[in-house]
Formats: sequence, C-alpha cells, structure tokens
Amino acid sequence: MLTKRIIPCLDIKDGRTVKGVNFVNIRDAGDPVELGASYAEQGADELVFLDISATNEERKTFATLVKDIARHINIPFTVGGGIGSVQDVAPLLDAGADKVSINSAAVRRPELIDELSRAFGAQCIVVAIDARKIDNAWTVHTHGGRKPTEKKLFTWAKEAQERGAGEILFTSMDHDGTKNGFAIDALSKLNQLLTIPVIASGGAGNLGHFVDAFVLGKADAALAASIFHFGEVPIPKLKSFLKEKHIPIR
Repeated sequence: MLTKRIIPCLDIKDGRTVKGVNFVNIRDAGDPVELGASYAEQGADELVFLDISATNEERKTFATLVKDIARHINIPFTVGGGIGSVQDVAPLLDAGADKVSINSAAVRRPELIDELSRAFGAQCIVVAIDARKIDNAWTVHTHGGRKPTEKKLFTWAKEAQERGAGEILFTSMDHDGTKNGFAIDALSKLNQLLTIPVIASGGAGNLGHFVDAFVLGKADAALAASIFHFGEVPIPKLKSFLKEKHIPIR
C-alpha cells in the first residue's frame, strides 16, 4: 500500500498566510516562509501554497514569494492561484514549485488541463475542486468559493482525470475550517470513481479525523491549515498517532 501524505496548506493573501471558516471570516496565520520552513522541519510530506486572491484580483501568483518559500524547504511543493495558461506555469516551476494547482481557470476552460498535462506531464498537474452541497448535490464553486457553477463534483473530477490531471485536491466548503472532520462520503465516492490520487481538504480538527480520511474516505493524502498553523496538532504527533493506527506513513 502507498504511504499516506500529510500536507499543510498555506493560503496566501497580500503576502501573508490566512485562514477562514467556510471560505469567509479570514484571519492572519503568520509568515508563509517561516511556516513553510517549520513544516518541512516537522516532517510534512508536501506543502501546498494557494494564492487565494489571485483569481479575484485577476493577477498572477507571486513568483518571488514562491522562490522565497522554495529556498527554505526540501519537500515537494504545489503552487496555485491565478494560473490560466501554459505560459503561467514555467515561471512557477523555475521559482521552485514541483506541481501546480488549477481551479477556476480549468472550470472556465477545461482544455487547460489537457494543455498543461501535455506540456509538463500529468504528475505536475493538480486539479483543485471546491464544492458544497446544494439541493443534495455537490456543486463546484470557483473564485475562492464565491461563484457556484453548473458543474458537479463527481462528473467534473472524472473529466479532470480523463483530461490529464495527476491528482484531485477536493475541498468541502461545508467542512472547511469547522474542525468537524472531512467529507468522508464524498471522499470515498471519489476514490471509487478515480484512479489518480485524491487529497482530502476541509474539516480537519483532531487526530482521529485524519484516520477517518485515510481509512473510511480512502484518501491518498490529507491537507489541513489552521490546526497546523495555530499549533493545535503538531505534525510529528499526528504521524506517530497514524503509525499506531497501522496507517502507512512516511
């Protein structure tokens, strides 16, 4: 069995790490360079950096900040926010990113997934999906969760895979920041539907939630933000706990 990955997420706004609840009520969580370096030291398996205001502000992700973080870490690093073309990706990879995450631009123009996968390889392309339940259907949202779309989670995830995505990063907007646990049923269904890795995001609040994500949700990786940023769950403690539960971990 492949080892499960623990991934801290740095949501960046105006050069600072921030965290909200259900995608609103944003508060400051610290310096992204310091946090990234700290997570690498603590044993995080990967790091995700999302420039959450880039799409709404219609600008590109800050490559200089990406370079700054990359210099201080020695683990794989995924960068997202404002990526809309093949030309947007090379500067981020040159700055030190290992993978890129696309969301709103892929929903707007799904061919972007094909283009990026052909240019850089599927292993480099993460398709992030933000969804919340509306009338009992998981509805995909864009622009940092601000805009509901016609797309539904499962059909969109399957299409993303077919177009060349290497991973799906699924965030449940209903669970985000609540610390009540991940969206286990949706994760489990995604795992049954897809052959590429699924990263669980939204809702981590305690050690047991990660066990549920891996065992019940069958997630390949679990991403969290506030519980790491504010020291509620140290990564070494989490990894020891998962090993005790016989979950394969690096």
